[in-house]
Amino acid sequence: MDAERFSIAETCLHAAHDGSLSFPEIVGKLIAAGFEGYTVDYRRNSQTYYLPDGDSVTMDMQSPAGNVAAAFDAAEIERLVRWAQANPADYSYVAFCEKAKAAGCAGYLVSFPGRRVVYFGRTAETHVEHFPQ
Repeated sequence: MDAERFSIAETCLHAAHDGSLSFPEIVGKLIAAGFEGYTVDYRRNSQTYYLPDGDSVTMDMQSPAGNVAAAFDAAEIERLVRWAQANPADYSYVAFCEKAKAAGCAGYLVSFPGRRVVYFGRTAETHVEHFPQ
């Protein structure tokens, strides 16, 4: 992966955690740089960014507090997504990650061409969210 794309992915990773860019802004930057998606892995505390040609880069991310719960609560994940979309004063990506782990979310896959995010639990249960139109 070239240095410019690596830098964009790294900037987006840090911006999510410090709140300097919103999810739509991060998605826009990654798409403009040619990425087709990324995966967040709460068990490894990493994010992997993918290019269409098969190239990828994995980066360590801040470790959200807590462990991934054994049971996956799809209704709670959906509630958390709506909370994030509303972006109230008490929202932060770090808090979202902590609450998602407590709801049994082991990670999620973001697909730009598929316009969706697939949240998954430790036993491969899923909850799918489509990007807003």
